[in-house]
Amino acid sequence: MIRWLRRPAGAPTTPRITLVDRVGCHLCVEAERTVRKVAEDTENRWERVDVDSSPELLERFDDLVPVILVDGREVAHWTITEDTLVRALRRRRRP
Repeated sequence: MIRWLRRPAGAPTTPRITLVDRVGCHLCVEAERTVRKVAEDTENRWERVDVDSSPELLERFDDLVPVILVDGREVAHWTITEDTLVRALRRRRRP
């Protein structure tokens, strides 16, 4: 897991979705729609991070954007379906 994506102690236990994307990426636009809809439907928080904003992100995800992470763990790259993201969120909630 990437260091800056770790959840701080005492943070809410609700899964957090992160979309790692890039300006000008047509797949990123589609991924954002999916992430936005699932986050709204499941009442989860989400954030967007530009892969080009960090050497660490660029090294890890450059050729994979868009990348979808749940609590810092990769669940998909290039394309994501609503079902795939919902399943990942459900797995995250299991003890």
